[in-house]
Amino acid sequence: MKKFLVAIDQGTTSTRAILFSLEGRPIHISQKEFTQHFPKDGWVEHNPNEIWITTKKVLLDVILKSKKLKGEILSIGITNQRETTIIWDKKTSKPVYNAIVWQDRRTADFCKKYKTNKIEKIINKKTGLLVDPYFSATKIKWILENVSKAKNLLKKNQLAFGTVDTFLIWKLTKGKVHATDATNASRTMLFNINNNTWDKDILKSLKIPIKILPEVKNSSDNFGFTDSSITGKSYSINGVVGDQQAAAIGQSCFDKGSVKITYGTGAFVILNTGNKKIQSKNKLLTTIAYRLNGKCTYALEGSIFIAGASVQWLRDKLKFISKASDTEKILKQMNQNKGTYLVPAFTGLGAPYWNAEARGVLSGITRDTGPDEIIRAAIESVAYQTFDLFYAMKNDGIKPKIVKVDGGMVSNNLFTQFLSDILNIQVIRPKVQETTALGAAFMAGLKIGVYNSLKDIENKWKVDKRFNSKINKRLREYLIKNWKLAIRRTLIS
Repeated sequence: MKKFLVAIDQGTTSTRAILFSLEGRPIHISQKEFTQHFPKDGWVEHNPNEIWITTKKVLLDVILKSKKLKGEILSIGITNQRETTIIWDKKTSKPVYNAIVWQDRRTADFCKKYKTNKIEKIINKKTGLLVDPYFSATKIKWILENVSKAKNLLKKNQLAFGTVDTFLIWKLTKGKVHATDATNASRTMLFNINNNTWDKDILKSLKIPIKILPEVKNSSDNFGFTDSSITGKSYSINGVVGDQQAAAIGQSCFDKGSVKITYGTGAFVILNTGNKKIQSKNKLLTTIAYRLNGKCTYALEGSIFIAGASVQWLRDKLKFISKASDTEKILKQMNQNKGTYLVPAFTGLGAPYWNAEARGVLSGITRDTGPDEIIRAAIESVAYQTFDLFYAMKNDGIKPKIVKVDGGMVSNNLFTQFLSDILNIQVIRPKVQETTALGAAFMAGLKIGVYNSLKDIENKWKVDKRFNSKINKRLREYLIKNWKLAIRRTLIS
């Protein structure tokens, strides 16, 4: 009988379930998009029930596929959009409010006031993060203070918080397990990454009760079993990892100094720093890469809020393209950007700027500027934003020699080549590009003994293509100089 692992990959714009062979090869992918809600400027929400419905549909689809292939699913791993905040009623499992998405900036004013309380140094030292609306903490606070149902349920000790992984575990186990893993916990701005516990002082300062928080487990651990009434048969859940850390695992970034970048809705650089926590002087984040057997491996991270989301914007709002792959055809027809630059600060700017008020700027336009120039500027903006992160790393004394990439955008060869040109570094694309889901599957397999070690997992990783910088040095410097000018205009606005 064939043996499989399943990964639930709950992302920002869609939910997927992937059936993997034990060799790490995707056998079947099921995907459902869901609705994005923008109630006010800078607010981004999802309907938790829609997240659950899409998760259930795609999971049942891959389970059915496994049966058709006469195979057996050994375990399930979950990876998820991080920081996104859901609070629900423990008795009914009904959310009290929409999920507040990681991109949401509604707590920007509170964060400004909170920072002046000289707390940012403490937050950074304890959690590795900065005070920013990006993280779960102030989203939780907002719901507790602004949703009357949440206030009432809190008094009855009936309230539960979770990032998306926790909510899905709760739903899949029918409320038997309220847990998360260390990687997701480390993105809440409430978790002390030095002693691996929820930080009581931070919780107190934000007036968030510890009783609503989930238990924090290893990334490869026992997270209970799916209820047979949902999945037909009960399956163990043995891997849970935040999406960016999961991609680093899927890319086998287990050695200190290894780097991966994922280009999804946003873009995220993860640099493995081993058992050492590096405190960035240039606004990069210190986070947990994974935790195994109670021992943390740490990482330095840079977060770009808008990457693939800019392609979605070109497609859905501007109607310049009908599908994402159209961008590569358009880029092929153009050999230069004609001085057009887009800074896609649609929900503020992430690392290394951390400016919640910044908004998008399109600069260098002339009467000759048309949709093609704007499309090219949108694609190139992702490479430039990545350069900003690498420049911050350089200033922290870190100089990666190669970088592994994944995510939807890297299937575009012209984008990936331009990325190598701008970073002036070798960029490696793996054969299996479903690295986020693969990382979750690997963690589930590691717990049940399918894989004996991280080295065993590393042996499954294979190269698809290497991209080396081909651009003229002077041209690179010219392009970067104009990008920096566009950024200045964004920050001024």
